[in-house]
Amino acid sequence: MLGIKGLLEVFWAFFKIGILTFGGGYTMLPLLQKDIVQKLHWATHEEIIDNYAISQSLPGIIAVNTAMLIGYKRGKIPALMAAALGIATPSILIILAIASFIQNFSELESVGHAFNGIRVAVAVLILKTAISMWKNSVKDKTCAAIFLAALLVFTWGGLSPILPVIAGAVVGILLMKNKKARKEGQS
Repeated sequence: MLGIKGLLEVFWAFFKIGILTFGGGYTMLPLLQKDIVQKLHWATHEEIIDNYAISQSLPGIIAVNTAMLIGYKRGKIPALMAAALGIATPSILIILAIASFIQNFSELESVGHAFNGIRVAVAVLILKTAISMWKNSVKDKTCAAIFLAALLVFTWGGLSPILPVIAGAVVGILLMKNKKARKEGQS
């Protein structure tokens, strides 16, 4: 069980990620990779990807769900709460600050340009996340086929993101069982 110092460390790690996560949970993967995986060694890259997949299929905010899963692994319920508070606090503080000033500055052209620049940076972070997830998830032709099917269904099917996630899990389990049965048949 983590003590106060450990819980503060969890809170602070996710606070720093939360303050830099513009654009939602997808943009936090590079930060998780750098801080949680490489620096703190609280999870592996594969665990982060798995937590992302689970977080997408749960109700709520992906960034908070992911932080809570990592926090729980680190120190059960108290660390889960510290991680959730850490990731959410910067957003709350920023929203409060913006809300108090937005009426005065929303008409300024420079504010519009700033938001356009933020959108471009967020798109780059999401692309980096997609490339990283591709490299660590698509390991063979079967995985590539699952990826393409999920991409087509999600992009043009108008379905909830949870359906391709669940379908991918079911197909993965069935393929694993089929592969295992073939190995046992060869023995």
